[in-house]
Amino acid sequence: MNFNPVKEAEKIKDEIIAWRRDFHMYPELGFEEERTSKIVEEHLREWGYKIKRAGTGIIAEIGSGDKTVALRADMDALPIQEENDVPYKSRVPGKMHACGHDAHTAMLLGAAKIIAEHSDELSNRVRLLFQPAEEGGNGALKMIEAGAIEGVDAIFGIHVWAELESGVIGIREGPFLAGVGKFVAKIIGKGGHGAAPHLSIDPIPAAADAVLALQRIVAREVDPLDSAVVTVGRIQGGTAFNVIPQYVELEGTFRFFTQELGKFLEKRIREIIEGTAKAHNCEAEIKTEILGPPTINDEKMAKFVAETAKSLGLKVGEVRKTLGGEDFAFYLEKVPGAFIALGIRNEKKGIVYPHHHPKFDVDEDVLYLGTALEVALAFNFKG
Repeated sequence: MNFNPVKEAEKIKDEIIAWRRDFHMYPELGFEEERTSKIVEEHLREWGYKIKRAGTGIIAEIGSGDKTVALRADMDALPIQEENDVPYKSRVPGKMHACGHDAHTAMLLGAAKIIAEHSDELSNRVRLLFQPAEEGGNGALKMIEAGAIEGVDAIFGIHVWAELESGVIGIREGPFLAGVGKFVAKIIGKGGHGAAPHLSIDPIPAAADAVLALQRIVAREVDPLDSAVVTVGRIQGGTAFNVIPQYVELEGTFRFFTQELGKFLEKRIREIIEGTAKAHNCEAEIKTEILGPPTINDEKMAKFVAETAKSLGLKVGEVRKTLGGEDFAFYLEKVPGAFIALGIRNEKKGIVYPHHHPKFDVDEDVLYLGTALEVALAFNFKG
């Protein structure tokens, strides 16, 4: 590599920020990323990439060689009303880039431009994945079905990180993000008058007991040295203050770092809700689903990322595990690689809000560092 990726990225710093702001103003939800992917594809074609579409997703390739390294960015936004007062505020009511995917797309677009300009120096094939529907849509699976990682030797993705100081590259070997499960339950009793509970079968106390019992799975059945979460996020039942409802609905999530623990949590959630309902003379209908596996970084690839970042003069630190989930996990199940954090927290600028918050924002001045790292990973990978 006969050029400095940081200097090359710094040259197009303003362009990366402009792309990010444009995507931010026009957010699109999962599998609806028509405008975003159209802009990305037009640039990639102009720069000489071979393009394959996967719905609203884009698989782009350049270069030749025995090894193929893949770089991924997600493009979708969230159904959140933005509360930031900035010139680039979302212009689409009820939709917002509250997780930084606009920044991911802009950073990888910047990397694509630099890689194309120096493609004659490439010793690898480079595949760029602009992915739809990371936010609960498992868009990674659609990309994999379309052949996104066929023949790929390593894959890397960068996520802006609200917990990390701005400009820090966060690396973690092994488990990084959790596997994600979901459950939906209906506890069915017998409706009636609130003044005559003995003539009804009240599902509300059954639901209340079930919620409390679910909390004891992690507190009393999971090894304290393991990490797990069971959260009930929705309870819905009843229509009037003096009526015992026919049923109560519960909906929630469970998180885990091993497949074995995920299956255990799923089993116990079902058993506890069914058993609690039965104890209250109610019936229970339950659906559980594991939506995605844990995101587990390959140790060798994580070390390669850290070494590459340090060689660029970037500040490198370890990022904490989180029980948040990421469908990048599906790629890492099939191909060695690493999911990387780029710190964007800047208290002086007031950029302190967490992901998925209506006031989430990113420190745009460090996005070019993510671009530089992506470029260096593409050129430095040797297998």
